Amino acid sequence: MKLLTLHSAVLFLIGLLSSMASAQIQKTELQKMELAELEHYLDDIDSELEQLAALTLRRGVGSSGYRSSLHGQPDTTEWIRIELGEETTIDEVVLVPMLWSDSQTDIQSEGFPRAFRVLAGMGKSTNVVATVTEEDHVTPRIAPLTISFLPVKASWVIIEANILNPRLTAKHYFLQLSEVMVFSGMENVALYKPVKVPAQSPETGTSIEDRFIVDGFTPYMLNASSGAQSKTLVIAVTETLSLPTLTIDLKAPYPINQINLHSAGLPHAIPMENFTSWAVPRHVRVMGANQPDFSDATALCEYQQTTIYENGPAMMLRFQETQCRYVRVDILDHHPVVSLTPNPPFIAFSEIEVISEGNNVALHAPITTSANLSYREGTLARITDGLNYYGDILPLKVWMNQLSRRHDLETLRPHVAKELNRRYDQQKINLRITRWLAAALAVGIVISSLIGRIMRMRQKSKLQERFAADLHDELGADLHTIGLLSDLAGEPLSDPRELSRLLKQIRTTTEETGEAVRQCATMHMNVPYLNLGATMKQIAERVVVQLEHEFTIEGAEHLNKLKPMVRSDLVLFYKEALINICRHAEASKLEHTHSCNITEN
Repeated sequence: MKLLTLHSAVLFLIGLLSSMASAQIQKTELQKMELAELEHYLDDIDSELEQLAALTLRRGVGSSGYRSSLHGQPDTTEWIRIELGEETTIDEVVLVPMLWSDSQTDIQSEGFPRAFRVLAGMGKSTNVVATVTEEDHVTPRIAPLTISFLPVKASWVIIEANILNPRLTAKHYFLQLSEVMVFSGMENVALYKPVKVPAQSPETGTSIEDRFIVDGFTPYMLNASSGAQSKTLVIAVTETLSLPTLTIDLKAPYPINQINLHSAGLPHAIPMENFTSWAVPRHVRVMGANQPDFSDATALCEYQQTTIYENGPAMMLRFQETQCRYVRVDILDHHPVVSLTPNPPFIAFSEIEVISEGNNVALHAPITTSANLSYREGTLARITDGLNYYGDILPLKVWMNQLSRRHDLETLRPHVAKELNRRYDQQKINLRITRWLAAALAVGIVISSLIGRIMRMRQKSKLQERFAADLHDELGADLHTIGLLSDLAGEPLSDPRELSRLLKQIRTTTEETGEAVRQCATMHMNVPYLNLGATMKQIAERVVVQLEHEFTIEGAEHLNKLKPMVRSDLVLFYKEALINICRHAEASKLEHTHSCNITEN
């Protein structure tokens, strides 16, 4: 057996990841996304879901599909082989699960494999076109699983299940599928092809047979998201009239190879008023021609029901590709297989599609019918309007892909919504924390303001105390000087000019006292005593005017390096020291030498 490992890996990535990538996004990847990205992502999911076909389940009676033998262990191999016949290029496989009603979960699939491989080949040459493992989590699902891959030529396809799922009612494991489709472009080339399984079912006439896995019937109704509703064309038939025919003019010759007969829209009453085979003719023959009188007619195919299980929403009939312009549907037996009335007087179709290269070439094509049939005027065009009860009739491949995509998005959406809710909850927590922090900050601001005010009040008090002390020192020295000068002026003087000098000095000291008071008031704003040495010398000459004194400074160049407040303190200290000497020392001579040596700190 020839296994194309690299080819298989590429096919798996392109097919499986393209259809299930969103569903397989890991939790960590969602956590890495920003909140705005998650919100946009959820909106994109909801927007895409609105555009996808709805998963609407069939009602009534129909074929179920294929069921394998029962096994005691899940890791048992079961397979289904579909013989395509001639070599065909295929690019997608669709697996449709068989659905059951469960008392716990309503509707769910049964027997869909947890792990499997899809093999395709010609003769003994085999390609593994896809490998699905348990880690891919393709179950549980009620939607079809589409597996796309690079085009590969094949004459047969095998679905090889490696890990089986159990029955809903018992712990037995088996493989069960409603339908397997193999697409070449837009065409299901597996339709009505021979099927091989490990053990052929001995039962016939039931809804579970090997042939039903490729009969084109699925558990779904085609419910597209777009298009207007179209009612079914119902034609009354009487026993006295010849059997009806429907002729479609394609307006040009086309290579056609399939015709789809869509049955009447099923009644929506619960319980149902009719069988699902209501108005479905038992025997139909399809003819093709290029002449309007069908003089060159060719029999394309026949459809004849033998059991009620051979009926469904759309009977898809494939045949050998034939070039035709006109297609005629001959009703050979209008009686349905099962009917509630002995002589049903109706046949009905909701649509007839003629397929050429995967496209419906009968869309809006003119249609005529045999004479003397009773139907409402203008309603015959409904049969080629491309619409059914729900809206647009989608191509089979598009429909299956949309249902599969819907499953992936609906599986992914709760994870995205959960992560969004977690982010919102975290935002609420952060908001509460922010509120508490804001309240704490407000309290802190109030406390800081109070502390600042207290500190400013203390600073103001210190400034007041300092101002009082500085004013005391300044006024004390100056007043003492004025007092000494006044005493000297009151004593007998040998020289009358001396009195004038003393009075002038008293006047000067008085002005300097006023200036000193102003300087004390602005001392914290201005730079006081720019020439400290000269200021100290002037103070000494005023205060110790009655004493013989000498004033010298060593290192006078360093005085201006003192800080302003230090200069002011030094001047006041110097004044106070001189006053105390004059008052209490009873000295006759004063020598004051000042040494200034300042280190830079």
